Amino acid sequence: MNAWFIQHRAALASAFIRLWATPLNTLLSLLVIGIALTLPAAGYVLLDNLRDLGRNASGVQQISLFMTLDASKKDVGEIEAKLRAAANGKWKFVPKEEALKRMQKSEGMAEIVASLPRNPLPDAFIVEPANTEPEALEIMRKEISGWPKVAHVQLDSAWVKRFDAFLKLGKLALWMLAGIFAAGLVAVTFNTIRLQVMAQAMEIEVARMIGATDAFIRRPFYYFGALQGALGGLLAALLVAGALSLLAAPVGELAALYGGNFSLRAPGVVEVAVLAALGAFLGWLGAQLSVSLSLRKFD
Repeated sequence: MNAWFIQHRAALASAFIRLWATPLNTLLSLLVIGIALTLPAAGYVLLDNLRDLGRNASGVQQISLFMTLDASKKDVGEIEAKLRAAANGKWKFVPKEEALKRMQKSEGMAEIVASLPRNPLPDAFIVEPANTEPEALEIMRKEISGWPKVAHVQLDSAWVKRFDAFLKLGKLALWMLAGIFAAGLVAVTFNTIRLQVMAQAMEIEVARMIGATDAFIRRPFYYFGALQGALGGLLAALLVAGALSLLAAPVGELAALYGGNFSLRAPGVVEVAVLAALGAFLGWLGAQLSVSLSLRKFD
């Protein structure tokens, strides 16, 4: 076991030395890999922020339940009991007196409200379901519509469906983009490792003559490809974080103009680790393909 660890540690150290020995080539390769991973990573972060924006937008994915004007406190209590029994989200009760006060505070509505002989507004509930899928929202809307003393149930289901369809299209485009750039990353690593194998052809021949196994010869190249991919993934995470920091202030100002409070969410530690691991895997894959094809010449 100690010999196994020593061999792998030596292979990893050799990969670091090769990266450090040609700093310009290493920098250019990392930039290519980082940019290749940045575009799909930025697309993922953008879709994630759009999903949060859709969830936090006022009135989006909410169901407004309006009672009849003759609904009593007992009727309101029964609706609360039904919502509590459903246990599929949270809700807020808006009594008609509070709704009238809000309406009175609106610009130009004070005199109109004062002239009304009675309160024309009904009691209402604002329901925020736990399941915000368009189909689930529509099912819940139909269910609530059948409850007693419910005059109207409002849900902008068309907007929700359009937004959900847009996110699904964005995910599909992101997967296609990720596949294309993943293939490009593998190709970059493949070419880099191939050139290294060609440059060390004499060393490989000598190593084989003295009894070195294929696993021993391949191992440093595998570590080199994985290490290069992992560093490229970290560089991609850094580029995405930098772009988000530059966009944070303009996005915040734009949200404030629309009366909202929204901030871009940067990639977390888990996302950065996944990006680095993905880069390492693609780098290893490119190295594996390159070494397998290149070493055939020595057979």
